[in-house]
Amino acid sequence: MQHIMENDLIYESPNGGKTVYQREIGSSDRKLVNKLKRIEDYNKVLPVLEVYRCVQSEGSRFGRPTIAVRTTGCTHRCYFGEGGWCDSWYTSIHPEKGTFTFNDIIKMYDENPQVKEMMLTGGSPTMHPALVNEITHFANERNILVTIETEGSHFLETDYPLDLISLSPKFSNSVPVLGAVTPNGAIADERMVKVHNRLRLNKDAIRKTIDYHKDYHFKPVWNGTDENLEEIEAFRVEMDIPKEKTFVMPAGDTREQLVKMYPLVFEMVAEKGYNMTGRDHIIAYDTERGV
Repeated sequence: MQHIMENDLIYESPNGGKTVYQREIGSSDRKLVNKLKRIEDYNKVLPVLEVYRCVQSEGSRFGRPTIAVRTTGCTHRCYFGEGGWCDSWYTSIHPEKGTFTFNDIIKMYDENPQVKEMMLTGGSPTMHPALVNEITHFANERNILVTIETEGSHFLETDYPLDLISLSPKFSNSVPVLGAVTPNGAIADERMVKVHNRLRLNKDAIRKTIDYHKDYHFKPVWNGTDENLEEIEAFRVEMDIPKEKTFVMPAGDTREQLVKMYPLVFEMVAEKGYNMTGRDHIIAYDTERGV
């Protein structure tokens, strides 16, 4: 069932399909809204690289048992200098092919009925709109709370609004440095920088995402510099994000790097009035995958 806004006009075609138009109050102008597709074959291999039970270790849902569904493919190529590359580089810098079906996701919940949350992460999950839309239907049927981890590159008007947007837009400290060596030994070049910057701060999509879905928190990565903190604060103010919805996360893709960053973030958030979020799955498991 498509999520219908208050002022929508609906045209039902003879074959039962629906076309939804949005109308501004007091106007007869109509704008076509493309309905998101859904997954038709639950046995088809999807761009999903990991499906596993874990505990949410970041943001406002910290400590809650969840099922992680990790998509592959990303709009970004994040590099944080001493903080390392994206901690799921195998979905972004060097994206691997998906191996799971939608039935695999269902099976994981059937085997873990005590878990009533999902962490949809990546990579960049919003690159796969049919999958995200199908998950909203599944979650609605099973009463599952869905958190989507997103950099905000795309707005998806899913049939059911998502429960929580974990918004982690990338600032200038995430731009790859020319000549840096990637985890698989490639060399960062101008093309990589261009790909990373193309949708790096899509503020229009971010605004629509915040307004449409049920709830959100802002989860920026901080590298310990004043320059990065100024960007984070300027974005927060521009987007009218309250400090209580701001969870600052330390840069680092290994346990060793994070242990150095944690004290800096503790001191900074206490001074500035933000919340801190750790990355405790890395503290617990270091670079191990599927945890």
